[in-house]
Amino acid sequence: MKRKNVITIMVDQLKATALNLYGNTFCKTPALEKLARNGVVYENAFTPHPLCVPARTSLWTSQYSHSHGITNNEELMSSRNRHAFHIWKEAGYHTALIGKNHCFPESELKYFDTWCEIEHEGFPNGVKTKGMDWVRPINAVEKAHTVRKNMPRLSPRIECAVTNYPINDYSTALVSQQTIEFLKRVQNESFSLWLSIPDPHNPYEVHKKYVENFPKEEIILPPWDSRELENKPERNKVLYEMLGIDKEDEADIYKVLRVYYGMVRFIDDEIGKILEALKLYNLIQDTIIVFCSDHGDFVGEHRMMGKGGLFYDCLTHVPLIISCPSIMPQGISDKSMVSLIDIVPTLLYLQELEIPKSMQGKLLPTVTNAEPRSEVFAEYGSGGPPFTYKDLKKFAKPYGRHTIKETLKWREAEGRRKMIRTKEWKYVTDPMGDKDELYNLVTDPWELNNVAALHENKDIIASLTKRLLEWSIMTESIY
Repeated sequence: MKRKNVITIMVDQLKATALNLYGNTFCKTPALEKLARNGVVYENAFTPHPLCVPARTSLWTSQYSHSHGITNNEELMSSRNRHAFHIWKEAGYHTALIGKNHCFPESELKYFDTWCEIEHEGFPNGVKTKGMDWVRPINAVEKAHTVRKNMPRLSPRIECAVTNYPINDYSTALVSQQTIEFLKRVQNESFSLWLSIPDPHNPYEVHKKYVENFPKEEIILPPWDSRELENKPERNKVLYEMLGIDKEDEADIYKVLRVYYGMVRFIDDEIGKILEALKLYNLIQDTIIVFCSDHGDFVGEHRMMGKGGLFYDCLTHVPLIISCPSIMPQGISDKSMVSLIDIVPTLLYLQELEIPKSMQGKLLPTVTNAEPRSEVFAEYGSGGPPFTYKDLKKFAKPYGRHTIKETLKWREAEGRRKMIRTKEWKYVTDPMGDKDELYNLVTDPWELNNVAALHENKDIIASLTKRLLEWSIMTESIY
């Protein structure tokens, strides 16, 4: 019997609650709704690391960052890390990446039969493809990415653009068209495709037709509390100094939000085209489709835009949908706690392939008979010195997105913080930090009030600390 194909659709920097499937009331995504009706939506899915490369490496190796050793965006996956494409290649699958990589080094390209890479600002380090050429003219695609290489700055903290290039030359549409051509070519083969859309990660830019879907009066801002930072760790306050948008011009705030949600709707339209192609080539019943994001974005929460090494749900709570009507339940919403590292073991199980002992993820409930998790974990930092107010003052004012770039490597490495999240509580601790964080997610779902210092919560912290220690020990590096 032919094993199931896999398409893993990953978007970049999409928080779960940007989608109507996760409670958003104004950002409609009909294609993802259709996918959900044919599969399972995991309402409580979380990234193991809210940063691109570590999160992507964790997904494909099914290991936590402290196990696979990748803790920043500068170091790609090591050749010692056994990942899913090793297994699929050995099993005879046609393996492919179309879109953003930010995970595999050049030495790992041997595990891919097809490779068509594009990043946020266009083709990385020249146009290099394997297995098929791009379906659009290279010069046209590069022209459509010129604004992204020099983004209009509304303020030091807000950069966004509304443009009007041919829509098929934007990366989201390009990746979609390339995927449809790929499916046409491999429809009679067994394949595993990583379809990796660079958006809605900044630079925030989208075609004008999508901004028109989100008039200002329909966008709902998250709640803001000007006193929120009074009981938060110093790193939260420092990040706000660079990314805080609440004092910006209101028109600029709504403009960047309209662009972000426009990017989301653009993605949904292109996913709809891919689903139609799967139907056209009679692949729906034989293909497991996964939709997820590597991590989230503030998108206005906590008075910020972007990301930066914190563990709020807007950065760690990600969408996760899995569909394959021939072998899975349909139209189910699963409230279990799940992690991105659970995806690959589940796929291998459904394909009847051996799961390596090195993989630390668990089988996802509902699509398998596995017991659900009671908590999820995430981490950030590699033991570097803290980045404090004193350090921030060494950089030129006014602070903003340029400061984020200038301090990125320092902040990626700082501290050694860990997060545990249950349905009711979130606890973040760092032996190198000044304060821990504890949030009661039942009474404070927006995580505005850090209650770690309250004596009444000492037993909660003790229990969560014990579980964190057990997890850390059980997932120590295997190398």
